[in-house]
Amino acid sequence: MKKIGILGSTGSIGKNTLKVIQNHPEQFRILYLTANRQVELLIEQARIFQPEAVCIVVKTKYQQLCEGLANTNIHCLTGGDNILDLIRDSDADIILNAIVGSAGMQSTIVAVQKGTDVALSNKESLVMAGELINNICSETGAKIFPVDSEHSAVWQCLAGESPEDVERIILTGSGGPFLRRDLATFGTITREEALRHPNWSMGNKITIDSATMFNKGLELIEAYHLFHLDESKIDILIHPESIIHSMVQFQDGSVKAQLGVPDMKVPIQYALSYPQHISNDWPRLDLAKIGTLHFEEPNPTRFPSLRIAREVLRAGGTYPAVFNMANECAVERFLEGKISFPEISEEVEKALEAHKTLNPCSLDDLLNISNCSKKIF
Repeated sequence: MKKIGILGSTGSIGKNTLKVIQNHPEQFRILYLTANRQVELLIEQARIFQPEAVCIVVKTKYQQLCEGLANTNIHCLTGGDNILDLIRDSDADIILNAIVGSAGMQSTIVAVQKGTDVALSNKESLVMAGELINNICSETGAKIFPVDSEHSAVWQCLAGESPEDVERIILTGSGGPFLRRDLATFGTITREEALRHPNWSMGNKITIDSATMFNKGLELIEAYHLFHLDESKIDILIHPESIIHSMVQFQDGSVKAQLGVPDMKVPIQYALSYPQHISNDWPRLDLAKIGTLHFEEPNPTRFPSLRIAREVLRAGGTYPAVFNMANECAVERFLEGKISFPEISEEVEKALEAHKTLNPCSLDDLLNISNCSKKIF
């Protein structure tokens, strides 16, 4: 039985992870759950799964957490530092990191420093600190198991293959809700329109990133650190149906693809149960019913985020960290109604132009970038 810690249990990925574990109680045991502020849901989850400990980041919610679990043996904690202590002090076999944004980076680093494997849903960990995390993994033997459907697909396609035989990776993306929208109307896109993803049900931040395709830019950088291929060998292809989650092309011209219904429980389960594909009763893919799949190159005018992502990956140093943080701040400003949809990319480019890179960079450098970005924006 695998012992698991779940960071961000009340978000979309965290809730799907609990469904996976509930489906296989004989395979997994939860040691701890953490959440940012959704204390009522965290209490409910804790009562169902009975972890040893729970942690709520927002300290004003701590008393409510304690009262909600007063008649249990569950240890209640609060604050981000206590999440790091849980990682250091527990004997989890694997940690599912579903914390949203740059806040999840330090948790990944602490976990791999200890030698604990990480099922990683937090893109920002590798985007901001990919080189640092890979170096630590080499020293401690910790492994990163991707949870994003695209990287999980590549991971599965590479199983049993020689890295030298890989010609390129093809990451697919739906194109979001504005794939066919008139570019002249982008300035009038509303928060509500941007949050209507055609295929996936996700949190606000990742849904906006899908609309701008900043998510694919982040995934490009993440794939570079996961699979150790040059940026020029990682392509992005729009696939509106979200059935093929990604592909790998080999030197002989053959292509392997991983297909499935758009359901995050599948890559989550594979990351937790690797190397097994354990059974489940979730919906199956019916290709005859779907009939036709479509593909197209992304339009660089419609999705400038992809160009910017390639530029920062080539530049290296702390540029990817600034790319990530500037996007986080710009998305927040868009959701608050302070900037327009096209200004998300514009603000990111301004931040990058003003940045002086650090190379190599340390964890302290990356945390400083994170803190400074929040103050500047």
